[in-house]
Amino acid sequence: MGFRIAVAGKGGCGKTSITTLVIRYLKKNGKVPILAVDADPNANLGESLGLKIKQTIGTVLDSFQHEKIIIPSGMTKEAYLEYKLNETIVESNSIDLITMGRGQGPECYCYPNLILKKFIEGLSDNYAYVVMDNEAGMEHLSRKTTENVDALLLASNHSVKGIRAIARILELVYELKLNIKKKWVVINLVPGKLDPLVVKELERLGLKPDIIIPEDKELYHYDLQQKPLLEMPDTSSAVRAIDKLMTQTLG
Repeated sequence: MGFRIAVAGKGGCGKTSITTLVIRYLKKNGKVPILAVDADPNANLGESLGLKIKQTIGTVLDSFQHEKIIIPSGMTKEAYLEYKLNETIVESNSIDLITMGRGQGPECYCYPNLILKKFIEGLSDNYAYVVMDNEAGMEHLSRKTTENVDALLLASNHSVKGIRAIARILELVYELKLNIKKKWVVINLVPGKLDPLVVKELERLGLKPDIIIPEDKELYHYDLQQKPLLEMPDTSSAVRAIDKLMTQTLG
């Protein structure tokens, strides 16, 4: 089974950028092949990686639920679904991507998560590393999409609310007794030093940041120009911070 890395945190904390820079580190250091997993219904990891997504787990499941499927002779519905799910894999040099997305209707949110979890389990043995960009909030934990993880990066932006979200995620991890070997607290988008109010909240909750990622104008411009973050230069302050964290994580 591949080494699993998951990124979790509140919305707007930069999870997708962190996930992409983790993948950048792995690829640059020859830690391949990599399976990138976009487990957020609001999928944008593909754009950050510079990969085009044609279909998602959600759209495949939606077609099975709401359309009349003609299953080839000699195949069961389950075997044909697995075949169609494999078509959602976007392949590239050293990195493959699968995207959860979501189907039509309110009932299509939880089911893709369950299918995604089973799908990842089946694929993991083919990759040295699996890196998952999770949805905002804690639903992925309660549905146990994020479990059996080697390193969980708990991401927060430079805010008290973000720090509290990390604390709630940790509480749920312990409550559900999820199998997570390492947990890292990552404070992202920090303008200089940590604000005293953020430091106070970290201390109140008994949290200590393992890595601080400064605001990075280069990353901002790459994102604005829709350039793949895999192409970020080594001089980027965000790249240097993630590289340091990954050296610690895999050391």
